[in-house]
Amino acid sequence: MKTDNSPARGTRDLLPASVAVRDHVLESITAVYRRFGYQRIETPALEDIARLQGGQGGENEKLIFQVLRRGLADEIAADTPVRDLVDLGLRFDLTVPLTRFYGNNQAQLPSPFRSLQVGPVWRAERPQKGRYRQFYQCDIDLIGEPSVLAEAELIEATSQALAAVGLEGTTVRLSDRRFLAALAEAAGLPAQSWDGFFIVLDKLDKIGWDGVRNELEGLGLPSTSIAVAVDTISALQGLEPAKIGDALADAVPTMGAAAIEDLATTTACLDRLAVDQPLSWQFDPTLVRGMGYYTGQIFELSHPGSRSSVAGGGRYDKLIGRSLDRDVPACGFSIGFERIVDLLERSARRDAVALLVESDVPTIEILATARGLRGEGLAIETIRRSGKFGAQLTRLESAGFTAFIHLRNDSGVVTRGEVRALGAADSTGRS
Repeated sequence: MKTDNSPARGTRDLLPASVAVRDHVLESITAVYRRFGYQRIETPALEDIARLQGGQGGENEKLIFQVLRRGLADEIAADTPVRDLVDLGLRFDLTVPLTRFYGNNQAQLPSPFRSLQVGPVWRAERPQKGRYRQFYQCDIDLIGEPSVLAEAELIEATSQALAAVGLEGTTVRLSDRRFLAALAEAAGLPAQSWDGFFIVLDKLDKIGWDGVRNELEGLGLPSTSIAVAVDTISALQGLEPAKIGDALADAVPTMGAAAIEDLATTTACLDRLAVDQPLSWQFDPTLVRGMGYYTGQIFELSHPGSRSSVAGGGRYDKLIGRSLDRDVPACGFSIGFERIVDLLERSARRDAVALLVESDVPTIEILATARGLRGEGLAIETIRRSGKFGAQLTRLESAGFTAFIHLRNDSGVVTRGEVRALGAADSTGRS
């Protein structure tokens, strides 16, 4: 019987060139985050199923890979509920595990605590381009800071992290869950319909305003309320930073002065940051974010090369309280690691030099030469010379090497050429 050696559907094998890009992205991002004081932690892949299904994961709770209890019989009665068979699940994000981690370990952690997590998560997605069942996330979270210092710092750190990996042209989109609640209330929408309203509004970039209206009407929401909500959002789009506070106070007076002041402070910080470094940002009243645990400001980073956001996050002051007897202020930002890798992989090259060795060079000299070059800080791979010189250089360049060094034996004397950039040499190896 033939064995199927393909990976599980919705997962991937990663070739060395792809892994090299991922390593570059990870190293660049974590280096920036560490400069801001974020410390790396690790949490298990498996979490208690009750925690994962606690009602705070939004639509992602429908995509949990559930794990059967140990010791089940080989045959199960047909009417056995699934909840009786399952006790664990694979994490669908890194935020829910972080809240459990903090609840268990907060006595040993500083306050505020700056957390950095990198690792795989799993969702039972329908596999398609850009959507995988196993993928990596990179999260930073600031726990214990109640002010918008947290929001502003997270946005600054993440924008610098993406710049460090070479991703240019991103835009920060900013909104607030308190604004969305006030919007729904001002439009006269029943409180029990708000979650459905938010879910549909979150689809705006995919289905457009006509699609949003049709879906909201399909939920049975009053057409007058829908019109008020749409008109309010339209009036708040494209505002100048200085006018956002007054416009919100007029459009949604129930939002509250504290929430408006918080948003004004964050926008002022972003305006100042844009003076010191390249930064594009906007207040986006259509931004929702899917997770149900957000309680305040929410934000995303978009890029013209990606149909979905490349990073997103927000404040979740009530989530950690599920693991403690008290609420703890918390705010986080998650980078869409796979999307960034996909954007960068198109032009990625390896930071490696090929030591191109003729067949008559003694092994002891090959190893000694490579060792010396590595001591100079170069990433060296020894490769035997074969075929036409120019053709081999083309193959090396296609494999992602950036340069080569020719090692040959001239009448019993081993000679080492200079480092030559690939693409700058002719077929004889002369640059």
